[in-house]
Amino acid sequence: MATTADFKNGLCFEYNGKPCSIVWFQHVKPGKGGAFVKVKMRNLENGRILENTFTAGETIELISIERRPYQFLYKDENGFNFMHNETFEQILLPHDMVDNADLMKEGQYVEMMFHADEDRVLTCELPPFVELEVTDTPLGARGNTASASVTKPATLETGAEVKVPLFINQGEKIKVDTRTREYYERVK
Repeated sequence: MATTADFKNGLCFEYNGKPCSIVWFQHVKPGKGGAFVKVKMRNLENGRILENTFTAGETIELISIERRPYQFLYKDENGFNFMHNETFEQILLPHDMVDNADLMKEGQYVEMMFHADEDRVLTCELPPFVELEVTDTPLGARGNTASASVTKPATLETGAEVKVPLFINQGEKIKVDTRTREYYERVK
């Protein structure tokens, strides 16, 4: 058990029966009345941001969260198959549990967040950047650079489609930001 005095960013607790993590909080002491704490928290099961106000001194139920490294093995009709790097334990996740799964290639390392008490997977996170090869992209029109942010569509080796600058050609490796699905840089 903890109180609102223990709040800090990243603290994991149970709210309305769901695991949540504090994203932002602010202690408020108005001139009149009791103190309270405004909180923005992320539901760890679905990623939604919730806002709530707790009265000062209110108790919350802390939960234990573990992060474990896994390697993506393959995809089948049941979902995505992963293997723990140290124990070689394999786990199957449904398609809807992996965000930006089309940016993940076989052998890719991911980090899974587990509810430690229930040994249940909450999230599966790709690394911030992945390196992928461009398998198909049209040629950029020469002289079409009136704007600095001119882009064209590109298909990557995993089948994902992203926008890339005009100078990127088929066969080149690029770095993609998995949080925004945007081109980051060319890999040398």
